[in-house]
Amino acid sequence: MDSLTERTPRVVSAVKLARAAERKKSGLFLAEGFNAVSEAAQSRLVRELFFTPDALERHHDLIASVEAGGARVFPITDRAAKALSDTVTPQGLIAVTELIDVPLDRALAGTPRLVAVPVETAEPGNAGTVIRVADAAGADSIVLLGDSVDPHNGKCVRASAGSVFHLPIARERSIESGIDALRRAGLTIVATAADGEVDLDDADELLTQPTAWLFGNEAHGLPESVTRDADHRIRIPIHGRAESLNLATAAAICLYASARAQRRSGTS
Repeated sequence: MDSLTERTPRVVSAVKLARAAERKKSGLFLAEGFNAVSEAAQSRLVRELFFTPDALERHHDLIASVEAGGARVFPITDRAAKALSDTVTPQGLIAVTELIDVPLDRALAGTPRLVAVPVETAEPGNAGTVIRVADAAGADSIVLLGDSVDPHNGKCVRASAGSVFHLPIARERSIESGIDALRRAGLTIVATAADGEVDLDDADELLTQPTAWLFGNEAHGLPESVTRDADHRIRIPIHGRAESLNLATAAAICLYASARAQRRSGTS
């Protein structure tokens, strides 16, 4: 089969998936690179796979397994790979994949014990890193509240290192409705706050409960109304001279604190 170029209709159609409106319309998005493609393939979500000659040489087994799984595979030129990629150095391996977000009630089904809840997260790299951290900490799901980044954004998918395919991710525009749903699922709502009444070092007993952690926007933190609505406000102690922690670091510290407390109490 001849390699498809950046002008081939199939490639042109896939390039449009870089736009959120096209992703919503088609129910598809792009996943680039070995980690993302291999995890999408294991989840049986890949519809099409594009690869350059160099990618075929490096990832022949993965490409063959994707094709064996029923997806259509297409060799492409390096220029086509550049058109499909939003990175400076394209990896030459791009999948057209089914969307991964789920309804909120599905993300909270069963008896969740730990849920990460980024609120109005604007930076896709941070969102992807929080998803990766939540996955590593053993969280049951992710709920993106408010005007948050699309988890199908290319930078978010890459930053998650494949974790977007590992656990349920839901989006809810209404922060109030989202928090109500978390409570109905039996979760204690905990907000990170610099002036919180509970120090994270003293929160183990509290964190043995099923917990939803609210994490604020990178620039402005959590809205005051959201912080007030939480059941508890927890501060991360800073022992050195740093003024604050970034979103992904704070999420990692808090989610692992919950995971540790739940495992030690035998409730995870």
